[in-house]
Amino acid sequence: MIKIPAKNFSLSQICESGQCFRMRQIDGGRYGLAARDRYLELSQEGEEILFHCPEEEYELVWRQYFDLSTDYGAFIASVDAGDAYLKAAAAYGSGIRILRQDVWETLISFIVSQQNHIKRIRKCIDLLCLRYGEERETGEGVRYHGFPSPRRLSLASLEELYECNLGYRSRYVRETARSIAAGEVDLEGLGALNREEAAAELKKLCGVGEKVADCICLFGLHHMDAFPKDTHINRVLCERYPSGFPSERYAGCAGVMQQYIFYYDLSWSRA
Repeated sequence: MIKIPAKNFSLSQICESGQCFRMRQIDGGRYGLAARDRYLELSQEGEEILFHCPEEEYELVWRQYFDLSTDYGAFIASVDAGDAYLKAAAAYGSGIRILRQDVWETLISFIVSQQNHIKRIRKCIDLLCLRYGEERETGEGVRYHGFPSPRRLSLASLEELYECNLGYRSRYVRETARSIAAGEVDLEGLGALNREEAAAELKKLCGVGEKVADCICLFGLHHMDAFPKDTHINRVLCERYPSGFPSERYAGCAGVMQQYIFYYDLSWSRA
């Protein structure tokens, strides 16, 4: 077990921030996460986060995955003192971090996310993993399914994908899986591209428009200036930033600000 300070790190906020869909609360304050072909359980106790894994795995996988080398307190401190809305949003979501997720999983997850809500997206992803992902077991006997490979999804029929509650997104998922399996877009090579170049490559794929490409750039490729615009963000931009969000001021962390705004607006809309 590894213990780290919980400053600017909230398991509940990360879980509900809409950037990953295979993390959830499983028992009290304990959370389970399937990612990077592994399964991790975490818990939060007061001022500490507990990683229930060996130190070697923490250093090899989870330190980077949770972006723990980055000072999110500095991002919060950089918010314009005159922007009362963004200051409130950053304070409210101060435990959110931008995860370093697998690009393939992020790609399919955000294709599925279109015109969808978090609870339903999770169900869709769970069904895809259950049906097409490889079954695995941890050393502690926890069984889980890995994320399905491009080849496996490329072989699925539209009827089968519809049974995973994907609706019209079924075709997007199958065609994108076929494109990746055929090497038409090199996901591994995207890391060498800048944000604009990566987004242009991603938009060659079926079902990937500007918003989905920006989500993949932010949550999969860790381009921290990506600023995905969905219904929540567009409403806030219209009401609070009619002249446009001041992305230049937040160069290098505009995507973090987007997450604070998204989580803040999502939470209030649920109230």
